[in-house]
Amino acid sequence: MGSTDPTDDRFRGRGNQAMTRLRLRGRDRELAAVREALNAVRGGRGACVVVEGAPGVGKSRLLAELDAMARRCGFDVVSVRADELDQYAAGAALQSALQSSSDGAVRVAAAPDDRRLLLLDSITDALEDRAQRAPVAVLVDDAQWADPATLFVLRTLPGRLAASRILWVLAVRSETERPTVARVREDLERLGARWLTLGPLPQQELQHIAADVLGAKPPPALARLLRGVAGNPFLAIELVRAFDGTDGVTAEAGVASLPQHGIPVGFRLSVAARLDRLPEDAARLLQIGSVLGREFDLGTAARMLGRQVGSLLPGVEAAVNAGLLSADGPRLAFRHDLIRHAVHENLPLAVRTALHREAADSLRGTGARSAEVAWHVVMSGGPLDDDAVATLHTAVRELSSTAPDAAADFAQRIAGLLRPHDRRRITLLTDAAEYLGRTRRVHEALDLVDAVLAAGPEPSQEARLRLVAAEIHQAAGDDATAMTHLQQALDLPALPLDLRIRLLKTKATGHVYLGDITAAEQTDMGLVEAAYRSNDPALVVSAMVFQSQTFFYRGRIARALELAEEATGRAGEESDVLYLRPPRIPALWLAMVLTATDRLADTERILREGQREAEALGLGWSLPHWHAGRACALLERGALDDAAVEAEASLTVADELEITQPYPQVRSVLALVEIRRGDLTKARSHLRAAENGSGTIAQRYAPWVSLARACLTDAEGRDATAAVTFTGSFAGREPTRLLAVPPSQWPEIVRVALHGEDPSVAQAVSGALRSLTAQDDSQQIIRAVRAHVDGLLHDDRRALESAIAGYRSTGRSLALAAACEDLGERITASADSATAIPYFEEAEHLTSASGALRDNERIRRRLRQLGVRTGAVRHHTTGSPEWGNLTESERKLIPLVVDGLTNRAIADRLYVSVHTVNTHMKHIFTKLGINTRVELTRLAIERGHTDRAE
Repeated sequence: MGSTDPTDDRFRGRGNQAMTRLRLRGRDRELAAVREALNAVRGGRGACVVVEGAPGVGKSRLLAELDAMARRCGFDVVSVRADELDQYAAGAALQSALQSSSDGAVRVAAAPDDRRLLLLDSITDALEDRAQRAPVAVLVDDAQWADPATLFVLRTLPGRLAASRILWVLAVRSETERPTVARVREDLERLGARWLTLGPLPQQELQHIAADVLGAKPPPALARLLRGVAGNPFLAIELVRAFDGTDGVTAEAGVASLPQHGIPVGFRLSVAARLDRLPEDAARLLQIGSVLGREFDLGTAARMLGRQVGSLLPGVEAAVNAGLLSADGPRLAFRHDLIRHAVHENLPLAVRTALHREAADSLRGTGARSAEVAWHVVMSGGPLDDDAVATLHTAVRELSSTAPDAAADFAQRIAGLLRPHDRRRITLLTDAAEYLGRTRRVHEALDLVDAVLAAGPEPSQEARLRLVAAEIHQAAGDDATAMTHLQQALDLPALPLDLRIRLLKTKATGHVYLGDITAAEQTDMGLVEAAYRSNDPALVVSAMVFQSQTFFYRGRIARALELAEEATGRAGEESDVLYLRPPRIPALWLAMVLTATDRLADTERILREGQREAEALGLGWSLPHWHAGRACALLERGALDDAAVEAEASLTVADELEITQPYPQVRSVLALVEIRRGDLTKARSHLRAAENGSGTIAQRYAPWVSLARACLTDAEGRDATAAVTFTGSFAGREPTRLLAVPPSQWPEIVRVALHGEDPSVAQAVSGALRSLTAQDDSQQIIRAVRAHVDGLLHDDRRALESAIAGYRSTGRSLALAAACEDLGERITASADSATAIPYFEEAEHLTSASGALRDNERIRRRLRQLGVRTGAVRHHTTGSPEWGNLTESERKLIPLVVDGLTNRAIADRLYVSVHTVNTHMKHIFTKLGINTRVELTRLAIERGHTDRAE
């Protein structure tokens, strides 16, 4: 990060001081646009502006003007200027800029493998906190060179923080070739960013600029020469300087129209001529500096010149006096990037590459950041020695934690500099595939794996590639293909023991995903015993989780719970265990086991604590799973509004991180919620997404998708089709597939099957429940569900009464409501309506409190048929902008917003995830028809909704 455009001397205090007095010419339309954006943000609404144009056209100068305007308007300004060297940097310049000017430290990541979510949350917290005190302007100059992490932030946060008083302004060169920059532009355009394209200035404005520089009207000869700069203000200023310092003929030689790409030949010649007029020390310093970057350290330049720093001072002074360098900061800086590029391109190619190689060696010896060394290595074009490859590999790994897609691209670029059968090349490409697998570029990752496999790597390398491919396929939901890769890898000879264990563990987990517990147990082959003897706590905990999974799906719930709790306890004592991937995260698995027990309240506590710990540690890859777990637990409790919020938060986080799992599950939860609410159109949309979201339906989520599809089909009145839908997932009498969904959903499977006059599935569920209770009769919820299923299957009122009694202490309101309704219907069928009414009334109350509008309306109709008058229905999800449509959880947030708390502070106060708060806030804005926190505060005060006890 460093200096700015020479015509932007107030921007971060760099540049030739004479230029600070130059007036911005010919940009009245653009200035009006940025004033409009400033006013919008002052009014409480976020805005985004993209300034685009060719080099030298005045982008940085416009940002400097905006900087000054924003400060005059009371804005807190955060400025970042990128450099070419930043393209491979692992950190986020925007985070550093916030930290350097912040009273409190921005959170530092504890997790080495994936810092993306922590990065987003850290910057979000810092900006939200600032925006509470004053409107904020975030200015990013030369964004085409920004570090990948900052580009990731720029793609994501303008949308996330749209309701905050933040103005985002990016200056970017036209026709940039970096794909990541193109994606930022696409995303910002989608968000409605204001686009300002700076074109050439009219001739009259160029003459005004010349007069500003000269302090007088330009002579006719200079006015004629200005026509040759094609409206480029920087070239106009350079021309005036050359004209003022020499004669018109010399100045004319330096004029050429600015082409669409590259540097004008005439300008390069002009810069070369200016170097020829300088002392040799100054010329050599500029040449070495052009290799080191726009900003460079004088000590490094001195080492490359074989000189003492003090001996270069005359050369520094001459270059500064000539207007080519600036010495206003801790490092020397070229007054404009076009000057640096001109000096750099005037060097012969062989000299340039050799100097970049020498710069890499010099910087590596002084402990410079690996990204800077990597840039020079790449610029040198190879060949690469072991030290260079090691440095580049380090840079790739560092970059992968904040920008895995950029790390993958970088790894592939480095691999292209190595010979086809170089072992180091295979390692780099394997890493690249792994990093791409963390993003939505999954197909590219798998294509890369296939290409490397086709080259015939040695067995251990092939096995590692196939392990990466298997993990990618598992994450994408294609478990069968994953298992093929794993078996092919295990068939390879002479594999290292640790690699073989990883392959076997992944294969065993794959069998669990596929519901084949026998195969999972057979894959063990002594792994569990070996794990317990290991000194690696992560291996021990992972073995415990695996054992817990097999016991659980065998129906031995008490033993599964015991192992899950022990694994979670050990994980809390060993930090390394925290980085186990789902579903091996002990607390996440424990929560799933608890959902099938009488300790449903403990489930939510475990999930809340685990979720917040994952956020604090930056374990972003796990957050979609924590939110999905909470969505399932809340659905089981009957809290439909909150279940939907958690499911949406899961999708939002997965979208920000560009990962897909557990997409089918949360979409199925959302479909089930909307079916209960009565919005079948939304339910269909969610179901389509569940079925199509990951290319192939993950078999581990097939029970969820089948459940949602059957319930929707049943709600649409297609009973027979609904019953058939269950056949693939729930036709077996073993409890394995049944346990993939929470217990309160099991009677619904039976009910839908009976509606479709297909008792086989209902009987299979009953058989699975009998098998389950025969192995483990410790959980009241299981006994209650069995009684409920027996009541439905055998039309047994006494069994339904037993189910109701069992449900009352389990915290599952909709399961209790369903049992009450089922019993009420059977009592009514025996012409004993008076006895049935209390059951219907209890069911009506429970469904109303849960937000199950469709169920509630059905029960109310039944009560009216029985002569019972009912009150008004509480609507939860209508889009009408009325305060009464807010849910209880949404209402809790409003007084805290009025108090000025940020979303992070609200999350801490309510002990929930910040992503849950973000989702609630979006719902509040939609329901009230507003866009900003300022509007929400005003409405709350006007209507008196500021009491926390409300």
